[in-house]
Amino acid sequence: MDAYLSQHKLHDVVNMGLRAAVGVVFIVHGSGKFNPGFLGFMEMLGLPPEMQIPIALAETVPGILLLIGVFTRLSASLLSIVMLGAIFYVKQAGSLTGERGFELDLILLAACLVVMIAGPGRISIAHVVKKLPRCLH
Repeated sequence: MDAYLSQHKLHDVVNMGLRAAVGVVFIVHGSGKFNPGFLGFMEMLGLPPEMQIPIALAETVPGILLLIGVFTRLSASLLSIVMLGAIFYVKQAGSLTGERGFELDLILLAACLVVMIAGPGRISIAHVVKKLPRCLH
């Protein structure tokens, strides 16, 4: 049954939709971290100011790669690590909802794990190019 479902066109559309939604969320969220105001938040967390650009790039670049469908598994795994850091370091896994709630982070982590397992699908640049090794799709 799995082979039949993976060959269905709706599967590819849903896979692309999930990749696009997660990619756009991370692009928007990561690009906001390029602003100078993010430095104050980092100081509250005890992070050095030099980490602003790597943190912003760690969300923006994989988000773009997810959106276009290249290196999706690698990007989703990097974003999963970012989400684990957000849940356990930033929000300190305080509560699921409310102040310091990590419900959105948990949903994004789950979506990244699904993309990591499912891969880019047939509606992606990785599928069109076909020269990338499957592990890098």
